[in-house]
Amino acid sequence: MTESTGSGRGALITGASAGIGSALARRMAADGWNLALTARNEAALDLLAGELRDRHGIQTLTTHHDLADPDGPAQVADSLAEAGFQVDFLVNNAGFGTWGKFSEQTLPSQLDMLRVNVLALTELTHRFLDAMLSRNWGRVLNVASTAAFQPGPDMAVYFASKAYVLHFSEALREELAGTGVRVTTLCPGPTVTEFQERAGMTESRVGANPLMMDAGPVAEAGYRRALAGQAVVVPGIANRVGSWLPRFVPRAVARKATAFVNSPR
Repeated sequence: MTESTGSGRGALITGASAGIGSALARRMAADGWNLALTARNEAALDLLAGELRDRHGIQTLTTHHDLADPDGPAQVADSLAEAGFQVDFLVNNAGFGTWGKFSEQTLPSQLDMLRVNVLALTELTHRFLDAMLSRNWGRVLNVASTAAFQPGPDMAVYFASKAYVLHFSEALREELAGTGVRVTTLCPGPTVTEFQERAGMTESRVGANPLMMDAGPVAEAGYRRALAGQAVVVPGIANRVGSWLPRFVPRAVARKATAFVNSPR
């Protein structure tokens, strides 16, 4: 069994029914990974699982637990354990954002965002990590965002949640040095997915970004570089430049620049 393909190993992908999650599922299925897929959209998830199973001859398992539910991550892990599904590659992709001033957002929406973007990611990583360490091989791909590199007025909780994902993932990676488990953080910029519509930000300047990448190349970069053990992946030249700039300007400038990009057109 090589490390360049799945070759029958198992992967769990959260938020797999659309966007980057769906693109990762398609890419990994083509490499022979057995897939456990979870998302709230049951119909889309089951359709994708059936398609990938028929096309690639892999094992697929679907769970439809809501990761915003405090019991959701445990329910996902229990479902996989009951099915005897081994997770060698964990992809924490599920996440969402909302657009608008924090004071104008509903509290439940902001708390649900933290449960999905932060708490579920943390819990699932913890639940599957020990088994990876016992086998001395594993990959964890945590999907953050270029939002992780600076504060984000008008998307305050979302940007903060992605900063957590980046910092948690990098710290965990360092803790695991010397083991066969690698943690990679994927930090895409604006990507053509359902995210903008769900976040209600189609009228923002960032929602009209002409440099938006398609989900396929983002997934390819994240998957391949996670297999190779890279620490942080920022797909696209424009996104890489954007992730560097906040290091070289005063934080007040970074805040105001992001506020402008996130503001209505």
